[in-house]
Amino acid sequence: MGFWSSGHLHTGLMKMKEERQDMNEVEEKHQDQKDHDLNGEKSVSCSIKNTKIKRPFSCSQCEKTFTCNKNLKCHMVIHTGIKAFSCSQCGKSFTQKGQLHNHLVTHTSEKPFSCSQCGNTFKCKENLKKHMLIHAGIKPFSCSQCGKTFTKKRHLKNHLVTHSSEKPFFCSQCGKSFTRKSSLRTHMLSHTGTKSLICSQCGKSFT
Repeated sequence: MGFWSSGHLHTGLMKMKEERQDMNEVEEKHQDQKDHDLNGEKSVSCSIKNTKIKRPFSCSQCEKTFTCNKNLKCHMVIHTGIKAFSCSQCGKSFTQKGQLHNHLVTHTSEKPFSCSQCGNTFKCKENLKKHMLIHAGIKPFSCSQCGKTFTKKRHLKNHLVTHSSEKPFFCSQCGKSFTRKSSLRTHMLSHTGTKSLICSQCGKSFT
């Protein structure tokens, strides 16, 4: 596997940072909420903590808060751009050892964290915790335009473009524009002749 470009590294780290922020926001918004009981008997595992955690140490760069000064110092490395921890499998580097540890599981097929409600398995505990929000019915991220709620911040961001007339994704073949990148990808199939959808009744294929 080849080395990652700086652009991919930046995108990957930003995504990880956003996911951690999502979990922090969920914990804060639902600190007093008890475990949801989907079947009337068992409470959802990996539930949101009920007790509010004090975070007196704040980052001067991004205002993120922490429970202790040690965690703040570890966080500050992100803003320096130093990535001292490298993956021996693909060469991708990280600012923190914990990030490298979480990344290493992507090179294995092991998924040790399983959902007690549906049996779905995950490579890391954080992904399981975020998945459990679906079963708990918790949707802390709401649209200010229409009130629709979502379990994840990125889902809300994807939804917000529906309220905007902006279409930043352009087709290089015909110039048609789209609000979502996924819509552009689907549209591009019409230019390549690829037909990925096949009717199970008549066998006719569609793009």
